[in-house]
Formats: sequence, structure tokens, C-alpha cells
Amino acid sequence: MSPLTGKKALVTGGSRGIGAATALRLAQEGADVAITYVRSEDAAREVVAKIESMGRRGYAIRADAADAGDAVGAVERAADDLGGLDILVNNAGVGVLGPVGDLALADVDRVLDVNVRGVFLTAQAAAGRMGRGGRIVSVGSCVVQRVPGPGGSLYATSKAALVGLTKALARELGERGVTVNLVHPGPIDTDMNPADGPYAEAQSAGTALGRYGSAGEVASAVAFLAGEEASYVTGAEFSVDGGHAA
Repeated sequence: MSPLTGKKALVTGGSRGIGAATALRLAQEGADVAITYVRSEDAAREVVAKIESMGRRGYAIRADAADAGDAVGAVERAADDLGGLDILVNNAGVGVLGPVGDLALADVDRVLDVNVRGVFLTAQAAAGRMGRGGRIVSVGSCVVQRVPGPGGSLYATSKAALVGLTKALARELGERGVTVNLVHPGPIDTDMNPADGPYAEAQSAGTALGRYGSAGEVASAVAFLAGEEASYVTGAEFSVDGGHAA
């Protein structure tokens, strides 16, 4: 029997990149999986088709994490469609980079709404639907532990907030047997940050391994934290960053 057989999962921002790889990994491990998307409906349907090809149930839910109603509604719909919720992966996120003096209020609101408020609201809603053994895993960033250069103040602020949220939720939900953990990816080869992009050489050089990671390598860590073997792990930060923070 696969490790996650019978489990029901929601992966936010699951239509591409780390989110898509995570959704597929959870399905491979036996879970039924719902994903959220904002614009990439075709990509979301493709992920769902792959999930269903594994014999699992898959659902695509259009939801903008910046919208409070969407954030909560996605959790409620996923739990209703799946018949419960055991795993939440908070992957949806945005990044706005630039000198701190050039960042507009709209930039601040957008990044904090998606990366902080949206994560809080989905975790809050999921906690209300999870029973003992529930898993909440959020995707942070290596810049929480080491900022490689200027221009990342807003993004780093938003991802650093997840450290406090993770630890506080772990304390609050621990008595219910629900674990809460955080994964910090380093430079990962995705559409948003390709390994052959203009900033790739510097980012690779900033790691101990001298290379980009793959979305699948991050998904492996998330899948571990979502499984029974991580039942005694909570309030923890896991770096999947090639030694970026070493």
C-alpha cells in the first residue's frame, strides 16, 4: 500500500512548478489531490489529468490567494469534493523584487496578501476540517535564512512571517495530532526562475552544490512531511536549497 493511500490533499498554486510537482508526488504516494490555480486553467487541467491517470481523484479550483474569500473557499470546496482534508500544502506565492524605495503600496499589499494572509487563512480553514494526523506544510524560501543581495526586502519579509506562523500553529494544533512544518527551497528550476535564465549563474554559485534544484526534489521533502514517517516532526524548517544557507 502506498504511504498516503486514502489521504486527501489540497495544494495551493498547484498548476505549475513546485506546486504541480508536489501535487503529482502526493498522488503518486496514494493521495487524492485538489489544486488551486489563478490563470493557468489549461495547465491545471493537465495536472489533474495526470493525477487521474494514477488512479487518484483530482480537482482544479480557481482561487486567488490574495482574495480572502477565495483562500477560505478553496479549502472548503476541496474538503467537500474530496470528502475531507488530511494534507494542506501552502505553495501559492508571489514575488516582487526591487529597491525598497521603489516598491509601491500595491506591491506590498499584493505580496503580503498572497504570501502571508492567504497562507494564514487557508491554514486556519484547513485546521477546522482536519482530524488527528493532519498535515500542514508551507513553502517558504531560502532568503529567510540568507539574503544573497539587495532587492528582496518585501519578499523576504513575507516568507519570514511563515516561520512564526509555522511554529505558533505547531504549538496550537499539536494536542490535536496535527503537524505544521515549513520547507525552504533554494534556487529551483521553474518557469519563474529557470536554470538557464539571466540570474542562474550567480544563484547556482551561491549554493554549496553549485547547481539549481528541481521541483521534484522539493516535492520529495513535502511528501515526507505529509506522511506518517514524519509524525514526530512539527514546527520545523527544512532547507532544500543545495547548501544555500550553509
